[in-house]
Amino acid sequence: MDRGHRAVPHTADVRIEAWAPEREGCLAEAVAALVETFADTTDATPDGETTVGLPAGDDTGLLVGLLDEVIFRLETEGTLPLVTEAQTVDGGLRVRWRTVDADAVELVGAVELVGAVPKAVSLHGLRFGRDDTGWSCVVTVDV
Repeated sequence: MDRGHRAVPHTADVRIEAWAPEREGCLAEAVAALVETFADTTDATPDGETTVGLPAGDDTGLLVGLLDEVIFRLETEGTLPLVTEAQTVDGGLRVRWRTVDADAVELVGAVELVGAVPKAVSLHGLRFGRDDTGWSCVVTVDV
């Protein structure tokens, strides 16, 4: 199974799908999918790095926690993850993000807003798990 992600049409919200052979790769793809729903970062270069720890929990809880953290950091710090590396640690996650300052670089055109900024991750219709070909998730994001 290859890694990948996409946004799919959904009434009034944004729905993302992500997949990868391993759980951590699927989580990284979900972050990329979330960012791509509202920002074009094609020309952006990372200017920072952040490490985030998420406590042990079930798989869907870790997915929601990770995506909520992206939204929180965008709102409070103005940063966006460009590269995500996730690692399982004691049942939780350690995530390393290479980030870009969305507020500063938007002025020079490196990050362009292309959609509604997400407000929260919805638990309705949330799915994250393993199947015969690897890991996949489906998430609805309130905008």
